[in-house]
This record gives sequence, C-alpha cells and structure tokens, in this order.
Amino acid sequence: RPEIAHAHQPVMSPSHHGWDGNGAAAVPTPMPKRLDGKVAIVTGGARGIGEAIVRLFAKHGARVVTADIDDAAGEALASALGPQVSFVRCDVSVEDDVRRAVDWALSRHGGRLDVYCNNAGVLGRQTRAARSILSFDAAEFDRVLRVNALGAALGMKHAARAMAPRRAGSIVSVASVAAVLGGLGPHAYTASKHAIVGLTKNAACELGAHGVRVNCVSPFGVATPMLINAWRQGHDDATADADRDLDLDVTVPSDQEVEKMEEVVRGLATLKGPTLRPRDIAEAVLFLASDEARYI
Repeated sequence: RPEIAHAHQPVMSPSHHGWDGNGAAAVPTPMPKRLDGKVAIVTGGARGIGEAIVRLFAKHGARVVTADIDDAAGEALASALGPQVSFVRCDVSVEDDVRRAVDWALSRHGGRLDVYCNNAGVLGRQTRAARSILSFDAAEFDRVLRVNALGAALGMKHAARAMAPRRAGSIVSVASVAAVLGGLGPHAYTASKHAIVGLTKNAACELGAHGVRVNCVSPFGVATPMLINAWRQGHDDATADADRDLDLDVTVPSDQEVEKMEEVVRGLATLKGPTLRPRDIAEAVLFLASDEARYI
C-alpha cells in the first residue's frame, strides 16, 4: 500500500532521524571519493593553493604526483600524505622537466593520467616600478610569462599527449581574477593570467574532440605565502630590488601576517562574509577534475 504524504506530515526515511528501521542508530553514508582510482599531476603543489589541491585530491582517492621546484616542501608533503602522493622535481618553464614529470607519472601508474592541474606560477616583482608601463622591464616580463603562460601551455601539451589516446581526462589551470579585471597586479602577471584563459579556450576547442576537458579557475586574492611575500615587497622597494629571486625566497608568514592579508582581501572582495582560503580554490578545481563536471 503506497504511503501518502500529507502537508502536515511529510514522509521521511527512518535514517532521517538518525535511526535505521530496527531502532538502531543509522550509520552515516560515507562521503563519496570523487577522484577514486584516478591519477593526477599538480604543478606547484608543494605549498599554498597547490598544496591544498594535492591534499584534497588525495582525500578523494586520487594518486597524486606533486611537481614542484621546492624539493624540501614537496618531499615533506609526499611523506606526510603517504604512498598515494609522490613528488617529482619540475620547473614548468622547462619542457624537458614537464615531459619528464608526465612520463614519470605514466610509468609509475600504469600508463594512466586522468587529471593535470596547471597551478605553478609566480607573481613577479611587486614594486611601484613594476606596476608602471613607463618602467616596463622586458626581462621580468619574459621571466613571468615563461613560468605562468609557457608553463601552462607545456602542461596542456604533455597532458594531452597522455590523455587524448584514452579519449578522457581533465586539464584544470589556475588563472586569477587579474585575468578578468585590470589594475590588480603588475603588467607581466596580468598578461600571463590573461594568456592562461586564452590557452584554455583554444585547447578546450581542440581537445574536446578527443574527449579531454580543459578549464580554468580565476580566484580572487588568498593569503598564501606567495601573496604575503608580494605584499611585503610592495611595502619595501629596497628589499624588492635586491639581487635575488623573490618568487623563490618565500618565508613562512606569521599568523599576524596571514590575518592582516585576509583583512585586506576581505576589504576588497565583492562577497562579504566568508574569507577566501586555499581550500575553497581546491574545491573548485576538484569539481572540474571530477566526473561530476563531465560536460564542462
């Protein structure tokens, strides 16, 4: 006999109240692992947004290859997360490194690559001079574009080499709000993130015919060590002009610096209330990498 739901008494399953049909406590349904059995590469995965992506991918069952130039941080993360996460050194601006990272993942995981995340990137110098077209520095422009734009293109190329024959796969790149709006960063960084959006659109059109999806996310500012380091540069031109690579010379920020950066970001954000954190960006990347986004 079918049950009839009246307006004042909706029909609910026994487990709705936390009990099974026999009066015993119901066992909660485990969260589905959205990347279970899949193989993923995350560039720039040793810290910041990349680390959050690696951790979330692993939590959802993926076997993750962290590709980064920071050997110590990459090895430490792999060790902390266990055998399903490994580390390979990779400078994304060097094609041989990108090729080697993909080949290493394929050899380690039975010739399979399901997800490639282009996350590695640099902000470039953040001084007042770097933000002015009147003091445009061609060498700095080339350096930032090589990592951010060329690195993304090389990642797409070698990921597609592995994915297209299987007619499946997802490539997700991390762009920036600076790819959508002007005036939010130095010229080199802004141009490089616009380039990622353009590459994503073109590659999506080409690789869709081979069953490979290509997308990107363009997050707002988040208080990562890299962004906090850039903030420090913007407040100390003498330090920013020192003869060293400031994108690599990133110290761990203090809790006070993180709180200050989050306060700055909240003040600029359109959405008031929540504070954007690396995990939020990782969740968006996870969705695009998963089969739930199979037609995106």
